[in-house]
Amino acid sequence: MTGRAPGRSWSGTVDYGPGPLHAPRTLDELRSLVARSPRLRALGTRHSFSEVAASDGPLVTLAQMPAEIEIDTAARTARVAAGVRYGELALAAHEAGLALTNMGSLPHISVGGASATGTHGSGDRLRSLAAGVRAIELVTADGDLLTLSRERDPEIFDGAVLSLGALGVLTHLTLDLVPAVPMRQTVHLDFPDVATEQETLSALLAGGTSVSLFHHWDGTIAQAWVKQRADEETAPPESWHGGRRALRAVHPLPSMPADFCTDQSGEPGPAHERLPHFRLEFTPSSGEEIQSEYFVAREDAAAALAAVMPLGERIRPLLHASEIRTIAADGMWLSPAQHRDSACLHFTWQQHPAEVAALLPEIEAALAPFAPRPHWGKVFTLAPQAVREQYPDLARFQALRDRLDPQRVFANAYVDRLLGE
Repeated sequence: MTGRAPGRSWSGTVDYGPGPLHAPRTLDELRSLVARSPRLRALGTRHSFSEVAASDGPLVTLAQMPAEIEIDTAARTARVAAGVRYGELALAAHEAGLALTNMGSLPHISVGGASATGTHGSGDRLRSLAAGVRAIELVTADGDLLTLSRERDPEIFDGAVLSLGALGVLTHLTLDLVPAVPMRQTVHLDFPDVATEQETLSALLAGGTSVSLFHHWDGTIAQAWVKQRADEETAPPESWHGGRRALRAVHPLPSMPADFCTDQSGEPGPAHERLPHFRLEFTPSSGEEIQSEYFVAREDAAAALAAVMPLGERIRPLLHASEIRTIAADGMWLSPAQHRDSACLHFTWQQHPAEVAALLPEIEAALAPFAPRPHWGKVFTLAPQAVREQYPDLARFQALRDRLDPQRVFANAYVDRLLGE
């Protein structure tokens, strides 16, 4: 079916274009739509802050297609429709005694969209969400259904999963699962200045399966969210690296209710109720925000923070919150963590797009010595050439794109500008 214009993103900051927005109900309808479309771009749950999904032509959503989730307990895999949200998949896996290998801070995002844009959680040993994908099914430009797997197609698979929607419309993904184990989460507050030095920073970030550090560019860490496997890791003491245990639940944004957040009591519970920051049944914030994020080598985290710190007085008035996360290296061709264990400097900005756009080039200039790679789904102003230089396998991706979409059915201005036409 063909509906209204695509509208705007969850944050209200991205106009996806004039449309129309197609909403097929079956795989056959989708294949027919793709086969007759000279241009088509797929939308996920609209949580990206960049124009990665925007288009000057027609778009398609899979929201009306069956939300299939097939758990194979013997193989420890889940085959899932691309439009299914991670929180929904995690619940199904939990009921089968299994769990996802990782989750982002938001369980509300779709499996297909998050994988295609390099979205991630946090953890020294945890890779991006796309790294947990074992196979994909996508409709290519001629309407054919192509299945690729890590085992059968190793020569191109790392270029196909995280592909910014430029190779086709993802319909299903098969993800690795792991045995479910209980996790706990605690939050610690008001760390001393020394916490931003590399040795202490590394110790903090290694203090759990997943750790997120919130700060305000004033030289201190305000909150540390520590998520641990209850069967392997010891809960942090009341005073941990100089930070005190929070006596009640908190939200990363002081003005928002802590009810929106996952359990911080320190009591063991299901991983999907601890790994994300936010609960699936709540909208995590008002949406009136802009986000930016830059990946640097993990060992450069403190130096990168120090380089940006002189801009703190200009950053703080525009900021909701800033977060430091880590991610393990992977081999995907367009992954910001490709071949590099990374620290991620994340900014959640107030919705002042002109002021943020004016400040980002100065932040990026300060980060330039550390070869920053921006998150594809967030806002940045780095020149296309500077972005391309960070991806040694870009030529391989361009060749794969030429093979699967020679007429550029799935192109948009964002992809063409950053990756080449």
